[in-house]
Amino acid sequence: MDDGKWLQTANDGFQIARVKEANDYTKKFGLVLTDEEASLLIGERKDALKEQERVEFGEGILPKLIFAFCDSPYIYQDNYVDSLGRLQDMFYLYKNESLDEITDDELIEFMKNQFDGPCQGSLDHLEDTGLEAFARRIRSGSDLYEEEDDEF
Repeated sequence: MDDGKWLQTANDGFQIARVKEANDYTKKFGLVLTDEEASLLIGERKDALKEQERVEFGEGILPKLIFAFCDSPYIYQDNYVDSLGRLQDMFYLYKNESLDEITDDELIEFMKNQFDGPCQGSLDHLEDTGLEAFARRIRSGSDLYEEEDDEF
């Protein structure tokens, strides 16, 4: 095996195991990822990081997204993998768009509140309206929580 590839392979295995561990919790919401789905999402993670020119250490954001969104009334087994993939892509994009001025948890909390609230489960609305306005507010230096109850 190529000297540089063994580390990536080991990391992928770790990432897949962490994502699969979430099944113990999410199955009570009727959501379970197969090995193939977990592997697909980890592959999409690498693509998103590359596209957004980001580097991430540790377990990545996917487990946090899984735990945050698994109880959403708008996510069910049939759209679970696609939704997680889109949410992961949005997370990295808007982490950049907000100039890393907010924590991962703050961004995820905002995404979840908008997705379950004003966006009513629409990933397109979340990305094109809610997150865009949020990032614009962050970039302008506005207080993150000054308009906490506003719908975007």
